Amino acid sequence: MSILQLPHAPPRVLLFDWHATLVDTMDAMYYALDDVLPRLVGLGLIERLVPPGQSKTIEDARLVKYVREHARLHPKIRAERRISRTDIFELLFGDDQEAKAIAHAEFDRSYERHFGLVRPMERDARAQLEVLRALGIRLGVLSNRSRRFMAHEIYTVDGSGWHELFDTMVCGDDVERRKPHPDLIRKALSDLGAATDEGCWYVGDSTTDITAAKRAGVTAVFYNGAGWDRHWLDRIFPGTDRHPHRPDAVVADLGELVALARRFLDAVAAAG
Repeated sequence: MSILQLPHAPPRVLLFDWHATLVDTMDAMYYALDDVLPRLVGLGLIERLVPPGQSKTIEDARLVKYVREHARLHPKIRAERRISRTDIFELLFGDDQEAKAIAHAEFDRSYERHFGLVRPMERDARAQLEVLRALGIRLGVLSNRSRRFMAHEIYTVDGSGWHELFDTMVCGDDVERRKPHPDLIRKALSDLGAATDEGCWYVGDSTTDITAAKRAGVTAVFYNGAGWDRHWLDRIFPGTDRHPHRPDAVVADLGELVALARRFLDAVAAAG
């Protein structure tokens, strides 16, 4: 198990990011990005890209520079498919909330033409979610994407759907601000009548997910399905004044997450 540090509380609630954490919809996502990025000029967004010298890493600066010059992703980034569209928009537009809102809306219009097929990230994902439910943990799923896409995907994944596995689902158009703001997490916990504290673990595959969790005041678990090494994790989570948010734990797969949750729950049972 790859752990930066341990959570501080056992999980009463586990909230999951959907895309690239539980399911693979990368093809549709990148097709939609291919549609959107060439339209940045017409949308008035090229001039709103993060200025040179203000990116978190050299790699982020290179991504912004390439998009500014070519209005598309570098072929290497597109081939690797390891970065979510939310993270891409965060890298491109930084704190410009209006620019990101325009980009997300344009993405939704394009995604509607491409979405459909949805596959589990892991072959035993459903079984692992059922184990977590059997441990008495309440589950929820969150996504920056619109509810009309999520409703289709959650009801069709694995052929029969996973809708019955989750006690709440919150989507990007259910809240005023999408991740990295904490609104989706707070709404999910409000819907469950659960406290917003470290007894909620939020599991996601992006820096945006970790930022949202830390801003909400819940436990942040990074799902490292892309297989980033420790050196790269330290680069994307530098823990600096400008980029302070780091995960409380890192798991490589859902099996590691189940083992970590069990470890904490067993400790509580032994102490009680």
